[in-house]
Amino acid sequence: MNSREIALKVLMDVHQNGAFSNYSISKYLKGREDVKGENLIREIVYGVIENALYLDYIISKLSKVKIEKIDPKILEILRIGVYQMAFMDRIPHRAAVNESVNLAKKYGHKGTVGFTNGILRNFSRNKEELMKIDVKDKLDYLSIKYSHPRWMVERWVKEFSLEFTEELLVSNNSKPMLNIRVNTLKLRRDELKRILSDYGYTVYNTEYASDGLIVEDPVRITETEEFNKGYFTIQDESSMLVAQILSPAENSVVLDLCSAPGGKSTHAGQIMNNKGKIISLDIYEHKLKLVMENAERLGITIIETGIHDAQELNKNMVEMADYCIVDAPCSGLGIIKRRPEIKWNRKEEDIKDLADMQKKILNNAGKYLKPGGVMVYSTCTIEKAENMDVIQDFLMKNRNFKLSGFENFLCSTRNADTAEKGYVQLFPNVHGTDGFFIARLIKENI
Repeated sequence: MNSREIALKVLMDVHQNGAFSNYSISKYLKGREDVKGENLIREIVYGVIENALYLDYIISKLSKVKIEKIDPKILEILRIGVYQMAFMDRIPHRAAVNESVNLAKKYGHKGTVGFTNGILRNFSRNKEELMKIDVKDKLDYLSIKYSHPRWMVERWVKEFSLEFTEELLVSNNSKPMLNIRVNTLKLRRDELKRILSDYGYTVYNTEYASDGLIVEDPVRITETEEFNKGYFTIQDESSMLVAQILSPAENSVVLDLCSAPGGKSTHAGQIMNNKGKIISLDIYEHKLKLVMENAERLGITIIETGIHDAQELNKNMVEMADYCIVDAPCSGLGIIKRRPEIKWNRKEEDIKDLADMQKKILNNAGKYLKPGGVMVYSTCTIEKAENMDVIQDFLMKNRNFKLSGFENFLCSTRNADTAEKGYVQLFPNVHGTDGFFIARLIKENI
């Protein structure tokens, strides 16, 4: 299969089967050595998912057949063709049209081949005019231009502002940077930075996380000897801050309630100098295997795993932990940049259901802490209903807990002024990280 056909397969996997884009890409790229082709696949896949609503808006101007009536494979082929001509200047229009028509011949029939050819050639001739968005409503305009569901745009404009929301939408559609966490059990951050720089990578320090590095154009970085030896792991800076803010002491007991794939558990083990005990729980056994695989590669031996539904109270764990990590299931609306399909998979009503789940998990977690223990609650969303509202609900029901400031645990407090109050909301357009919420709570000795 050539690159565009693989991109088609991945897009079908994402839009028809609900697959995560990064997992599907990895599945189809396994064993391939063509770096240039791999980059083209990634660019097309993420570009089409990020701009799906805008692409459909353009296609709807050209098609007499309504979008929802177009065969799903042909629609993806049209999106691929239009995306290349609209956003990839280095791709000749002729090549974008011809390659798309070839795909239509393979995955459609004579009628759909002519349909595909006609729409793409028409777009090629009238690109500038067809790319104009002719709607008067500002929210509709933002929704189409930046390809986010209208309910999402409307919700954020109400919560933040029109200007802030547009900045957020732009950031969500930008290329994410790869962040890695240095395994300080094996080497210092400056040492790994030097090694990767010698390989030719452009590397610089994260702003808030003390163990993080940002790597530009990280081609094949997980195939390096340093990755295999466990010198680093892939983790976003905002996620690194969870264990950093928790700051567990050596020889303590840490409970990680929603632990897979193990980034926060292994980071806690690293901070504890691999001394003590970490109990990493999750609901699925196959996910717990990922935790142990990561721990083994990183050389962390103090992690134990177990299957447990965090929504259910385990009476055997009451007051057993010195520290507790609650990285709760959430809407994921802070990581759209990394997983753009989230825009299309989420519904507004999901947020209330998730908040109810988060409250239940957090209330259980509070019971597992010893008096004087520390708990960190985190999500990868920017939704107040899943973040500060959950914390306020918990504090109202659990008077023996209080928020604990953590500005001293951040390398930088620029634009993170609420850290002294015990919580922080990170935004991709403000902090350059994933959208993430972190709150630090202490169980008082009463």
